[in-house]
This record gives sequence, structure tokens and C-alpha cells, in this order.
Amino acid sequence: MSNVPENSQGFWSRVFHLYYDGFRSMTVGKTLWLIIGIKLFIFFVIIKLLFFPNFLNSKCDTEEEKTEYVRQQLVNR
Repeated sequence: MSNVPENSQGFWSRVFHLYYDGFRSMTVGKTLWLIIGIKLFIFFVIIKLLFFPNFLNSKCDTEEEKTEYVRQQLVNR
């Protein structure tokens, strides 16, 4: 690191260097983090597109129509 004594560094700086050094020296962990990243991408992007389409865009064209449609659905239920 630097010539600064250990106790004079800030807390967040020490936390950052702890994780930075840990990730830098990983071998298998980098592959595992890549797998975790790919899984999160699949969960939050691909599955959202497949199972949660933008319903209001298929029903309404303008913002006013969307607002009115939501209001009607909330009032009539």
C-alpha cells in the first residue's frame, strides 16, 4: 500500500482495500461471480421480458388513456 500507518486510513478505505485485494487474488471465485452475474441477468432481464410484458402499452396509446384505464380498474374493483 502506501507509507500511511494502518490506523490513520479511513474505515471505508480499509473496507475497499480488503475487498479489492480479496477479489484480485481469487481464482475460482471469479468464475463463480461470473456465473452469479449471468444468473442475475437472466432473472431480472430475460424473465421480465417473457413474463411481465408492458400491458398498458398494448391497451392504451397515450398517457391520458393509461391514467384513465388504471383509474377505472382501481375504482371498479
